[in-house]
Amino acid sequence: MALMGLLLMLELALYAGCFCCGIVTAVSVTIVQGNFGGRCMLYGHVNYSESLIGVQSATPPSLCHFVSAISVLVAVMCFLLSLYWLYTFCIDREVTRAPVWMNVIVVMSCAFLFFLLISGCVLKVGRDALCSSVINNVPNMTSCESAQTREWASPLKGGRFYNNLQKAETAVWVNFFFWLIIGALVILQRCQIYGSKPLVGGPVGKLFADPSVTAAETEPFFNPPAGQQ
Repeated sequence: MALMGLLLMLELALYAGCFCCGIVTAVSVTIVQGNFGGRCMLYGHVNYSESLIGVQSATPPSLCHFVSAISVLVAVMCFLLSLYWLYTFCIDREVTRAPVWMNVIVVMSCAFLFFLLISGCVLKVGRDALCSSVINNVPNMTSCESAQTREWASPLKGGRFYNNLQKAETAVWVNFFFWLIIGALVILQRCQIYGSKPLVGGPVGKLFADPSVTAAETEPFFNPPAGQQ
């Protein structure tokens, strides 16, 4: 049980980290979108005219909303899970977890990993496409980061667009890594629980063993007295 408690505390710390990463991603993407007048600059293209950088084309805002929504959803779920386990620790220090809830967490982690993978790829490829447009269309531009110091056409504010997109992408991949660890920890705890339960009655008992039934209750069925055989 001590090992289970340590694993659960580590899982709780990872939930807190995932919450922070989700907030960082959502805020960073929203800031960039706001600085460009609500446009989503992922996969966007820029132009250069009269020493000013302007927006030639942008993707639909729903793409950035999708990335932000996934990050917010993950953050909210991590916050709720953290509150639940903190409350459980305060009420009962001998925390037990039902296998069905472990299965729910495993399924949840798989779903979050899938959507975080999509979000990370969208941020990575979309930022690279934007940076390629900046480098190719703006004279004397050697890196996308240096475009933050150039003048942008009003009302655009490109002062920290690259740093914010990079921060959002990094937070997504850290979030992805944390959820990988959470899934592994829950599977490990599940194996610990099933490994600590005695299975009686040979292959049939192992197949149909009920965690709520003790060995004393099942012995008359699987190991009858000698006179009844």
